[in-house]
Amino acid sequence: MHPANLQRLLQETSAHLQAGRLEAAARICAQARALAPRDFTVLQLSGSLALRQSRFTEAATWLAAAAKLQPASAPCARRLGFTLAKLARHEEAEKALRTAVSLAPDDAESWDTLGFVLKALGRLEQAIAAHRQAVTLQPSRANSWYNLGHALLFAGKPTEALACQDRALAVDANFPKAHYGRALALQSAHRIPEAIAAFDEALVRDPANQAASSYRLMALNYVDGISARHLFEEHARFGDGLGEAPTPANFQERDRTERKLKIGFLSPDLRDHSVAYFLEPLLAHLDRERFDVVLYHDHFVVDAVSERLRTHASVWRNFVGQCSAFVENQIRADAPDVLVDLAGHTGLNRLELFARRLAPVQLSYLGYPNTTGLREMDFRFVDAITDPMGDADLIHREALVRFSGTAWSYLPPSAAPAPRPRPSLEGNPVIFGCFNNFAKVTDAALNAWARLLARVPGSRLRLKAAGLGEEEIAANVRQRLERAGIALSRVDLIERTHSVEQHLALYHGVDIALDTFPYHGTTTTCEALWMGVPVITLAGDRHAARVGASLLMAVGHPEWVAMDWDGYIRVAATIAADRVTLDRASRGLREKMRASQLTDHAGQAARFGQAISECWSRSIQDAAIVP
Repeated sequence: MHPANLQRLLQETSAHLQAGRLEAAARICAQARALAPRDFTVLQLSGSLALRQSRFTEAATWLAAAAKLQPASAPCARRLGFTLAKLARHEEAEKALRTAVSLAPDDAESWDTLGFVLKALGRLEQAIAAHRQAVTLQPSRANSWYNLGHALLFAGKPTEALACQDRALAVDANFPKAHYGRALALQSAHRIPEAIAAFDEALVRDPANQAASSYRLMALNYVDGISARHLFEEHARFGDGLGEAPTPANFQERDRTERKLKIGFLSPDLRDHSVAYFLEPLLAHLDRERFDVVLYHDHFVVDAVSERLRTHASVWRNFVGQCSAFVENQIRADAPDVLVDLAGHTGLNRLELFARRLAPVQLSYLGYPNTTGLREMDFRFVDAITDPMGDADLIHREALVRFSGTAWSYLPPSAAPAPRPRPSLEGNPVIFGCFNNFAKVTDAALNAWARLLARVPGSRLRLKAAGLGEEEIAANVRQRLERAGIALSRVDLIERTHSVEQHLALYHGVDIALDTFPYHGTTTTCEALWMGVPVITLAGDRHAARVGASLLMAVGHPEWVAMDWDGYIRVAATIAADRVTLDRASRGLREKMRASQLTDHAGQAARFGQAISECWSRSIQDAAIVP
């Protein structure tokens, strides 16, 4: 039994805590700790209170001390695991939560939190199993269905993920997170118009959901018929919603001179990902006499590519699972002069932190084909083909820096097989192929491809993308093909492969690659060209719709760039009909790439570094005129 005075303090603390009077509860709880600093109830209550106040470090200290005193307390273990997860101390959190579920195997909340931790550790199948257990125990808990769906989505199972979000909405039709999760699943299933509608539903119920707003902007880039101006206004609205941050006082004290600069790169894609294919050659050749590199990864996957990138940095940090405040404080402590965002409105971005001005110079590059919409994003690195002078400048919040003839530096995979002669040269039917993310394939593109197949008798269409091996997704794709007038007997649907070598080898079976519109391919175009496959693209009025033009002009094939769908069909059909020209173009493509700026890694790194220095010089001038 507790002494009477201590019992009274505990009761008063609990009463204040239940009533939400957290400051009063904290004052009285401090008195209880002074009386009984090693009492289990006092320590657990202290930890619970600190957790409610988001004082996670204190909460973890007190809850860990309480757990040592009573290791058989399931509630204490659960709270400790939850707190450690908030601190991104995932290995410790897993241990505490394993204890919790062993002591209370019927506690759905502990299983759910364990699933979250396992996902952060990259053990997706175990995470799915934990979330399934939570759902089995409490099927009427909408949040458990949402969590299970989210884990399934990370594991590349959008159809199952969508079913889970629908189950969550069956429990609670107004549950905002389930509408958001449903939108993510629809986007991964390549059902873009439905995804946008679902994002809108989520934002009606939770207008503050920045992730939903950001993912929605990404989805809008896929849609045909949206003007470039309207897209800009949507992005600007997002940026305005984040507000403007005052320049931190310590920036005024920063040495704003021409000197060695510290550049930070922030991205969830410092791994086997398209972004890394274009970043690695720049980092490998950046002048270390002029630049110090800090890499901020933000993903549970750390692979061989991550380890290679790490060798090019003086500092490597992984922010996976960390709250925004932690990430902000760490980056401010590192004090980069220039901070580069490589994600834009792709998933797992930290744009809200860029809006708080983390570095004197902030710029967007590589990972996103549009403006971020942020006033605090100073520059965006592009080229004069993707973003011609004039109109492009009017649809960006950032100042556009056209730093090179083409904005990319491509690192061909070492596992790439040698090109082979195009299959039609051996008397086979012409095979057109598109290996892009199928979310980029609009109905307008399908209609054009139908006309192309009709113009080239006997030709076939080979499509490869994640999800095409799932029957429900494939069925939706087949319906769209038939609506466009494409006979299914002339189409091959191929699921994503397990290795880059297998993926690239599939180009041996393609004569001519067809780019998507209005969102072009980037990595896929480079891969096709490296494998000796001509690519036909349609140039539009915005960055996403002009990437193909930039890449093709860089390798000396502007004739493969069409200005309208009629021209696109004509160019593709002409190449298909002239096997001699096709053979000559195919045989020389890899060497043309080797001779182009696309693989001039040292030169591109020098141009990139010079552009960084010029942006810094502009910031010095701007700082000098600030009163």
